[in-house]
Amino acid sequence: MLLVALTGSIATGKTVVAAVFKELGCYISSSDTIAHELILPQNPAWKKIISRFGNKILNQDQTINRNKLGNLIFSNKEERQFLNSLLHPLVMERKFKLIQSLKKEKKYRIFISEAALTIEAELTDFFDKIIVTYCRNATQIKRLQKRDEISRKEALSRISSQIPQKDKIKVADYTINTSGNLRKTIEETEQVYRYLLQDFQLHYGKLETPGKVD
Repeated sequence: MLLVALTGSIATGKTVVAAVFKELGCYISSSDTIAHELILPQNPAWKKIISRFGNKILNQDQTINRNKLGNLIFSNKEERQFLNSLLHPLVMERKFKLIQSLKKEKKYRIFISEAALTIEAELTDFFDKIIVTYCRNATQIKRLQKRDEISRKEALSRISSQIPQKDKIKVADYTINTSGNLRKTIEETEQVYRYLLQDFQLHYGKLETPGKVD
């Protein structure tokens, strides 16, 4: 099974691209989804986060308000590092166990880890290939403002907390430009998928496991 990291700066279309890869037969593991599970009420990570930030970040049902937490960590490098150092190892532990299980099943050719901070967390060596999504800066800002319902100033603050897009692109084996319309993004993703199938063949020989083949 080919291990692939799908990463890119915030609001550059990773989720859309991941959905296309899923339709093509890849297994998608979202770090964001795993992190959501890890910080559910009363879990060990939840308790450590509340101990650090207090009850002010909780909703009435005791779940963590991600917008409130986001405002705290994106404006404070030390707090951001605390959260990342807490969650990243736990997320990767879950992914590693999942990968071992999937390898035994021999059902998927390509495993894709969707995570915004793969490069920042220095996890690129774990993967066979790195895909980076990117888009025009103006498009990124507009998308982030709309998605998170935040001001331009807040959007710029969150963007600046991550490695610049141009530096992430340097690490990539493949890139997908999501600046255009959806059809264009889908076409680029399908092309990268064909490259990944070639990479699978180089690593493991014939395409003997299930999945869509163009």
